[in-house]
Amino acid sequence: MSGAKGEVKVETKMVPSICSYCGTGCGVLYQVSGNEILATWPMDSHPVNQGKICVKGWNLHHVANSFMRLKDPLVRLNGSFKRATWKKAIEYTAQRFMETRDKYGPDSVGVLVSAKVTNEENYLAQKMARAIIGTNNVDHCARL
Repeated sequence: MSGAKGEVKVETKMVPSICSYCGTGCGVLYQVSGNEILATWPMDSHPVNQGKICVKGWNLHHVANSFMRLKDPLVRLNGSFKRATWKKAIEYTAQRFMETRDKYGPDSVGVLVSAKVTNEENYLAQKMARAIIGTNNVDHCARL
């Protein structure tokens, strides 16, 4: 849209979502303009947080828009990090897990899970560790 004196107006909209800072699952509204999150607001009617949100959730848009945030996965090749596609990064990681397991045994691998992801994602990580790699070395640190 064009505004006065040739200015371009960019529409902002409110997008309902779930806060991605931790695994609690608070309902939030993101104020979005183009590809940028301008602000984060708690969702009043959400059963988890009922209109409240922690300070980390309030400021999530700063993290999401940070110039330091990785946009693509990286893999270490010959001592330095190289950009990769998600498919290649996942294949590379799976291959390294299996090489380590096969060379040193399943208990040489440990999996650390996070409070910053959902319970379902943590469940899948421990399931992968136990059922595929064959280790019970799974730990979680909720001290954020």
